[in-house]
Amino acid sequence: MRKASFGSDGPEVGVIGLGCMGMTFAYDVQNRDDEKSVGVIRQALDLGVTLIDTADMYGPFTNEELVGAALAGPHRERAFLATKVGIVPGQIGGSGARDGSPEHVRRSIDDSLRRLGTDHVDLYQLHRVDPNVPIEETWGALAETVQAGKARRIGLSEVTVEEIKRAQSVHPVASVQSELSLWTRDVLDDVLPYTEQQGIAFLPYSPLGRGFLTGSIASFDELPEDDFRRRLPRFQQDALKANLALVAKVREIAERIGATPAQTALAWVLAQGRYVFPIPGTKTPRYLVDNVAAAGVELSAADLAELDALPAAEGGRYA
Repeated sequence: MRKASFGSDGPEVGVIGLGCMGMTFAYDVQNRDDEKSVGVIRQALDLGVTLIDTADMYGPFTNEELVGAALAGPHRERAFLATKVGIVPGQIGGSGARDGSPEHVRRSIDDSLRRLGTDHVDLYQLHRVDPNVPIEETWGALAETVQAGKARRIGLSEVTVEEIKRAQSVHPVASVQSELSLWTRDVLDDVLPYTEQQGIAFLPYSPLGRGFLTGSIASFDELPEDDFRRRLPRFQQDALKANLALVAKVREIAERIGATPAQTALAWVLAQGRYVFPIPGTKTPRYLVDNVAAAGVELSAADLAELDALPAAEGGRYA
């Protein structure tokens, strides 16, 4: 795995990270397998993945506990560990309950460190901005975690350029995490150009379109009964059928360059900037190996142009 600087002044980390949410939350939870997931996290470290991403509300709480178990002992020092605060556990999606109060941040960092079994995280992220709390107040509380040695750096998630600037007036912003993939490209208009200009790391979550761009989902009925994607507009049957045209084009290019659809989709994301670190999620060893290999896939200017020209996805991100 090749490495890159985590922003203009950050440490070197593997260019592809690992999102751990689906190991205990949102996707096919009835088939949860903690032993297998612990193995995947440790295998990721062996493959050169360093950025391990979780959050307190995944589960709730169980995801941090799982990641903590996987990173116990000598494994912790090999990881660039990231977690999040700001969505009340048990909620997910665009309308999830938010709590950006300084009191919640101060309490949550200690709880997260306990579950993760560590004395600090490498990145503490505000999961969503609380509209009822000025971002300067929330960000000030996150800055306190850095001053206390509980977090090495702090980041934002799903924010506007204006919100990034307001946070920067209080304390440096190390990273911004937002959805980015071939079927979600909104951040390319302003957020990603700004983070690049500022030397801020950018962490695309769901870079494989919640698994859709891999070509493994052809019908709504294939999704497990307890799967979060059943509630998302893009996975409803009519929209899903229309979106299969995106998958077909990704597969066509993948076959031409000798890569898998997942590798092709991830290579496109990696090509969007110097400080872009996608965090695809998986709990399957062979998919992990496939994703990691995307770091070595080269897309030509013509390949990128074809992928850039793909139409927008049918349906919104959230209901």
